[in-house]
Amino acid sequence: MTDGFEFTRGGEVARLTFTRPEKMNAITYGMWSAIPDVVARVEADPAIKVLVLTGAGAHFSAGADISEFRELRSTADAAETYDKAVDGAVAALTASRKPTVAMIQGNCIGGGCQISVACDFRFAAEGSRFGITPAKLGIVYHFDSTRQLVSLVGPAHAKYFLLSGELVDARRAREIGLLNDVFPADELEAATGKFVETLASRSQASVRGMNRIIEKIVAGQQESDAEVDEIRLGALHGEDYAEGVAAFLARRPPKFTYR
Repeated sequence: MTDGFEFTRGGEVARLTFTRPEKMNAITYGMWSAIPDVVARVEADPAIKVLVLTGAGAHFSAGADISEFRELRSTADAAETYDKAVDGAVAALTASRKPTVAMIQGNCIGGGCQISVACDFRFAAEGSRFGITPAKLGIVYHFDSTRQLVSLVGPAHAKYFLLSGELVDARRAREIGLLNDVFPADELEAATGKFVETLASRSQASVRGMNRIIEKIVAGQQESDAEVDEIRLGALHGEDYAEGVAAFLARRPPKFTYR
């Protein structure tokens, strides 16, 4: 595993932890580059149903490691190469059929916020802070990440983040739709874990199929297509559908088997 990450598994849940607390978990070029491999590993493991991303210590992530920029973004070509690594990380998380959950404490700023927005769900501790700061660095934000942000908070709030570079607290982030929920710091782990257990208990045929369809809608697709039809038809012919109906009629919890 790349320096700066810790990848662990507990039953049906995998966890990717940023482990640079002395740098507020700033994300290096190597870490950006490694995220697609982590996602691919999760996607390929039939026993894993959910990926949780979090940070060691007091913070989720303060963003990209700016100390690398003089060397790795010193020219337009170098910046393009660096940005491809960032784009690859965002694209991998976005395309993951298995749900991704950002569990956030402390600072979630810049590239850290970008990573959280690429996840399917975001839960934060009270006192967390959020911001996206390209305007402080003379950088124009990535297109796909801008689209994702706009889809979450709307264009007015996206402009506030991107054009001002100002930070907001967890309460405000929840109000504008950036977060799914906010909890006291000492309850964050348990509350996130409970939701993750819920995701893992649902039909994975449904979860992954609907996750793909939502991704296509967010990307701008307005009508169904052959892939959507295949996803829905496959679910109807799958074992999970038969089990879900049988369990409902028998008034018992379903035992889904799709992997």
